[in-house]
Amino acid sequence: MRRTRHLLAGLALTAGLLAGAAPAVTAAPTPAAPPAAPAAAPPSYTWKNVRIDGGGFVPGIVFNRAEKNLAYARTDIGGAYRWNQAASSWTPLLDHIGWDDWGHTGVVGLATDSVAPDRVYAAVGTYTNDWDPGNGAVLRSADRGATWQRADLPFKLGGNMPGRGMGERLAIDPHKNSVLYLGAPSGNGLWRSTDSGVTWSKVTSFTNPGNYQQDPTDTSGYNSDEQGIVWVTFDESTGTAGRATSTIYVGVGDKENAVYRSTDAGATWTRLPGQPTGYLAHKGVLDAENGYLYLAYSDTAGPYDGGKGQVWRYATATGAWTDISPVAEADTHYGFSGLTVDRQNPGTVMVSGYSSWYPDTQIFRSTDSGASWTRAWDYTAYPNRADRYTMDVSSAPWLTWGASPAPPEQTPKLGWMTEALEIDPFDSNRMMYGTGATIYGTTELTRWDTGTKFTIRPMVAGLEETAVLDLASPPSGAPLISALGDIGGFRHTDLTKVPAMMFTGPNFTSTTSVDFAETKPDTVVRAGHLDGGPRVAFSTDNAATWRAGQEPAGVTGGGTVAASADGTRFVWSPEGAGVHTGTGGAWTASTGIPAGATVESDRVDPRTFYGFAAGAFHASTDGGLTFTTKATGLPAKGNVRFKAVPGNKGDIWLAGGAPDSAYGLWHSTDGGATFTRIAGVEQADTIGFGKAAPGATYPTLYTSAKIGGVRGVFRSTDAGASWVRINDDAHQWGWTGAAITGDPRVYGRVYVSTNGRGILYGDTAETGDGGTPTDACKVAYKVTNQWQGGFTAQVTLRNTGMAPLNGWTVRWTQPAGQRVTQAWNATVTQTGADVAASHLSYNATVPPGGSATFGLNGSWSGANPPPTTLSCTSGT
Repeated sequence: MRRTRHLLAGLALTAGLLAGAAPAVTAAPTPAAPPAAPAAAPPSYTWKNVRIDGGGFVPGIVFNRAEKNLAYARTDIGGAYRWNQAASSWTPLLDHIGWDDWGHTGVVGLATDSVAPDRVYAAVGTYTNDWDPGNGAVLRSADRGATWQRADLPFKLGGNMPGRGMGERLAIDPHKNSVLYLGAPSGNGLWRSTDSGVTWSKVTSFTNPGNYQQDPTDTSGYNSDEQGIVWVTFDESTGTAGRATSTIYVGVGDKENAVYRSTDAGATWTRLPGQPTGYLAHKGVLDAENGYLYLAYSDTAGPYDGGKGQVWRYATATGAWTDISPVAEADTHYGFSGLTVDRQNPGTVMVSGYSSWYPDTQIFRSTDSGASWTRAWDYTAYPNRADRYTMDVSSAPWLTWGASPAPPEQTPKLGWMTEALEIDPFDSNRMMYGTGATIYGTTELTRWDTGTKFTIRPMVAGLEETAVLDLASPPSGAPLISALGDIGGFRHTDLTKVPAMMFTGPNFTSTTSVDFAETKPDTVVRAGHLDGGPRVAFSTDNAATWRAGQEPAGVTGGGTVAASADGTRFVWSPEGAGVHTGTGGAWTASTGIPAGATVESDRVDPRTFYGFAAGAFHASTDGGLTFTTKATGLPAKGNVRFKAVPGNKGDIWLAGGAPDSAYGLWHSTDGGATFTRIAGVEQADTIGFGKAAPGATYPTLYTSAKIGGVRGVFRSTDAGASWVRINDDAHQWGWTGAAITGDPRVYGRVYVSTNGRGILYGDTAETGDGGTPTDACKVAYKVTNQWQGGFTAQVTLRNTGMAPLNGWTVRWTQPAGQRVTQAWNATVTQTGADVAASHLSYNATVPPGGSATFGLNGSWSGANPPPTTLSCTSGT
């Protein structure tokens, strides 16, 4: 249950790093290699998300008022999504946003056109301070977000700034849909477009730009920005088709003057008389049928904070204000924000206590226009509580956080940061609401009114919003281990399935670094942030379970950590303390290397570790006790990442830099004594290795880079002599500079980090010897005999495709600790709970409609359930 959702996610994205200027020419420590050779035709890649489902704050959900099942969601750093009713999932809409425009993945406002439902608009921009070097924009689409056009704005927008849960700041006139309004931050006021979002101009008659600042003393500009105009609402009862709506309400970030109204289609504006003061109006939702404007107030802008709040109803015909707060102000410890009206039954209103972190968020419901309210949960005899609902998180079980809280807390929680709350305008039973980690919803909402429990489930499939900090793909065991912001990280045994739980024991708020021992990949280490520590953890079963480690004095954050090739030693460079070495218990301070250095291990020699800081490369040959400075003159500015090549001692690749300094890709084959800059690679930010191409012996290289004047994800199968871009303009995902890795077992597969769109993985249609995932086979596992402590199982693979399977591997996870002791008709290996079974020479080829069967003996204790998910890959 995290308070820090994306608050600092963009800090690493420095203006210099992302400005996109040409790099300065800098001499490499050794002469540059010849320019990269022209690449062959780019391979065809298919891109999918590694499934986590959610993982971040969803501050806005918008339903179209004219077309059933047309809905959109906005995220603070991860783009916008459209609901797919047939699949009960979300479709990402802004994956085309490229490196230079990464800030446009933060969405501060969404509007869907009820006159022309194919039209949708998004106001984009991540930060209003200098963390984001670019201005904001309004994107417009005439095909529901499949393609977009852009109108640049002369100011910044703040999709990840304080107050981002207020809104919506972007609104379409329901009668004259060529007219749109946009509420701007930073003193920029109210803006209007009269040509369907093509051009925008300031509404000069609106003179209050809003003066509220979360913290005026914040010199970074993050909390000290004026949050400006925060919502726009039209009164559709005051207009007719084709003519601009007469009455418009606008919410302003000003505690004394929070609501304004125009009755002449925006020509003039007046402060709404008699309004409450001392609070910010997070939302303003109009029930035109009954003539009520509902307002949810909080004493701060959120989304994390808020200690007091009120809910008010304004009668549009009489001007009467009524305090309809579901809880007396004196009894609140939270503000109100999420606000919605049932369009089928407009007297039904719901509001959320968005900032009630303890013991849980609260949602209130009224069926008499706010005269009386009921709660989603109530206390019986403290600390016990009675819930009107049940929570079913079986589709994303990690939402329990593996916690066991004491009453009145529960797990999973109803939510936190619940600023997006919407009843489907066509279905009174369907409600969706956003939290700091997911979208929840129900299709049984009206049971609330009959006292019958209704079920709340995640409605978030397809929406992937994690910020990825590090990635590892071991040669055995789970194919992917991730380090993530806010939710720690996961061990993925199946990329298409949501893991049962994030890393626990300990559960870091963010994992900053993860590594495995190259020759003993069951040994894994991770480091991360945790209030009070410990901030390092170790696993001996391929990241399935963990134990907390000790930490030296002074540690304040995770930093980077490395495991020796054989897993007997670790080097840790935490925040707040210098580099240290140890065997998994106490730590010894390293010498000869600066504090804050990035550390990695040699993937062959277990005594060799490497470090980098401030343009200098360092190496240790005594297990990290002492380091010696090797090459200098490497990038001294910007983010730098490096990795050592598996199987090749002293073989190192280094990527990074800044546009106004050295910036590119370097290679060393002598343990970092000298580096050669790879010419033709203008900029590079990550480097990773995967299975070698057919006929090649050197691992495949992957990088997020600028090559040939083009930013993208690139691959080299010839040790960097030539490169091909493997993503395309429709698949860019903003910033991809944190981590990248290939898969050592599957040729062509690459895992790409994003800052808000989760983990993407690409598979190629090329035929290789590493195997490719296939849906053209089905696998059945059957226990054929069982006795105390032992069992026999039969596994059958059937080719359901139209082409032969030329080689196959079946993988599964034993669910109850069973161990394979013997096998026949396949080569079977087990790492931790993960089992892989590969063909033998005589049953490698399986024709269409054919099958291959193998058997195994195993041991068990306690229970012997069969695995629930078996996957297969084809290839030799």
